[in-house]
Amino acid sequence: MKTVLIVEDDPINLRVFSKILTKRGGLEVKGTENVDEVMQIAQNGQADLILMDVSLQNSSYQGKSVDGIKITQMLKADPQTAKLPVILVTAHAMEGDRENFLKQSGADGYISKPVVDHQEFVDQIMALLPKDSQNIT
Repeated sequence: MKTVLIVEDDPINLRVFSKILTKRGGLEVKGTENVDEVMQIAQNGQADLILMDVSLQNSSYQGKSVDGIKITQMLKADPQTAKLPVILVTAHAMEGDRENFLKQSGADGYISKPVVDHQEFVDQIMALLPKDSQNIT
């Protein structure tokens, strides 16, 4: 079973996303806003995809406060986690933001909050999940 790591500082969003992904997507879900934990899960290969909230209010890493863009940059810069698909999730979706966020962070996809179409949400995630076993090195 595939595991999605949800990095989200709003417990309600976390609950909603978890429910959609487990019920509709048949996925395993982990959730945290602790950046050390995110890095650890990613490096240990315990997630197949990360859903990354862009505006993390409380997250810090090595003493500096970081947002989803910064965490995604760190993941993409590390050869060990660079291939892990990251989808940014943000409520601040202005025209042009999407491109900027994707370019800045190196993320693989982008979802706007609130998530209205649950099936589309699951489909977007499924599309980026690594296919089974042929990619394992």
